[in-house]
Amino acid sequence: MLESDVYNRIMELQDQMSKSQKKIANYLINHSETAPFLTASKLAKNAGVGEATVIRFAVFLDFNGYPDMQRHLQEALQRKWTSAEVFAHTTDEEDQPENAVTEILADDMQNLKETLQQMDSKVFEAAVNDIIKAKRIYIIAYRSAVSIGSFLEFYLDLVLQNTELLREADGVSEHLLDITSDDLVIGFGFSRYTKRTVEVMKYAKQRGAKTLVLTDHLMSPLVPYGDRKLLAATEINSFIDSFSAPLSIVSALITAVTRSEHKKVEARLQELEGLWETFDVFHD
Repeated sequence: MLESDVYNRIMELQDQMSKSQKKIANYLINHSETAPFLTASKLAKNAGVGEATVIRFAVFLDFNGYPDMQRHLQEALQRKWTSAEVFAHTTDEEDQPENAVTEILADDMQNLKETLQQMDSKVFEAAVNDIIKAKRIYIIAYRSAVSIGSFLEFYLDLVLQNTELLREADGVSEHLLDITSDDLVIGFGFSRYTKRTVEVMKYAKQRGAKTLVLTDHLMSPLVPYGDRKLLAATEINSFIDSFSAPLSIVSALITAVTRSEHKKVEARLQELEGLWETFDVFHD
């Protein structure tokens, strides 16, 4: 379905819509520049309907759920929004700070559900195998995404001893100089995507290294450079991205890798326990 078909589809099915669906349709049409950036719960609130009605409306229009419809609506704008613009259009003056925790946690629960629904178990399994077989693992994550990259690096290097997060953007070329087809490059990128992440993943792909991309949707500029693509919903009613779903995928990758390499990991952890005790690492 093309981006322009979103509104055409609304017009074509207008006669078949319920009163609640017409409320949503009218809101989307009358707020075409702001509605695409609202979460399902926020759109429901603004249109005066239930969140479940918004989700069913997306399916009614023949989309694969609300995130799919939302992406098409965003692409129809044909331009990038700055963080300031997103903040201005998703935050109302009457929004109370004390409601933030309830609203954001609800959005995150929806993100986790959507991420699980679109997860391809075969792709996930292949990604786990790539991690296990890799001679070296390089993680590319900049700006806020570095938080997820650091988490993955800590645990993979703890048990596999072959993982590195490339923290210095200017030093990436030196780190990847000797990269081979036996190595794996894992890239993290979410809207708004950094140019350096895209450039590095493109370079890794050109050098023949295996690549794994964790991003927010198939229209991400990182997707063409990933042998495997894992998608995570990240949108909440804020100018920031939510990393609850991406972090859950990372936790699942670590868990799957350690389960697959059970004996190796168990021996490694036993050695580490002795080391931690020697250096009195943990509080009793």
